[in-house]
Amino acid sequence: MIQLGVNSVLFGGFDFATAARHIRLAGYDGVEISAIKGMCEHLELDRWREQAGALRQIVADHGLRFLSMEVAALDEDRLMKAFEAGAEIGIPIVNVGPGGKSDVEEDFVRQTDVMAHMAERAAHFGVTLCCKAHVGGAIYNTPTTLRAMEQITSPAFGIDMDPSHIYRAGEDPSAALRAVLPRVRHIHIRDCKGRGPSPGDPPLQACGRGDIDLFAYCEAMVQGGYDGPVVLEVIGANKLELAHVAIIAAESYGYLNAVLKRLGAR
Repeated sequence: MIQLGVNSVLFGGFDFATAARHIRLAGYDGVEISAIKGMCEHLELDRWREQAGALRQIVADHGLRFLSMEVAALDEDRLMKAFEAGAEIGIPIVNVGPGGKSDVEEDFVRQTDVMAHMAERAAHFGVTLCCKAHVGGAIYNTPTTLRAMEQITSPAFGIDMDPSHIYRAGEDPSAALRAVLPRVRHIHIRDCKGRGPSPGDPPLQACGRGDIDLFAYCEAMVQGGYDGPVVLEVIGANKLELAHVAIIAAESYGYLNAVLKRLGAR
């Protein structure tokens, strides 16, 4: 059964216990904890050992599980801390962005070399490093994702497939998912109004409110046999009221759960 979760960045204006409570109230199975420096650090990697016990307890108290962690930046020191924290706390996947700039060959080579190296380090801790195509990054569409998949051979490396970034690259996300699915280990999901460059205001990122055919995307996911986590990631909500972000989470759960039930995946 596909597990549904929320990246706690949606609740960046609140503490992690508040995030976990409302994620569970919305119906989700698990949580991706945000460790994004400068945006939302529910997990502070510089002091993760101090937090580990409390974070595990919060998740257990709310009947959730840790599905993943988002670090975002490809910083070796932070990633090593993330791998250690993941192994100790029980967080199986560490998500990053590719960094670099689109269509700059030196950036693509450098960033994929770093990812290949860090995937080998992740393997020592028993966690998986995932990277997604990102608007403006060295990996930003299906061709660059496929090229990265060829170059990074470690089984501890996977693709985090986010339809909103692929949609903003001018592609059909469901077709793109089928092309990369053999290496997909994590899915970030949100809707998107227009082709960007931004995904739109937070309410328009709620699943079903934007322009992406998320039913077709979920259908491709299920038909391809994907059974990993599907995690709502909504950005830009730090200044919203708690009721507002809880509504975004609940609305998206209702959409995704109904679609995946119809497809036999929940």
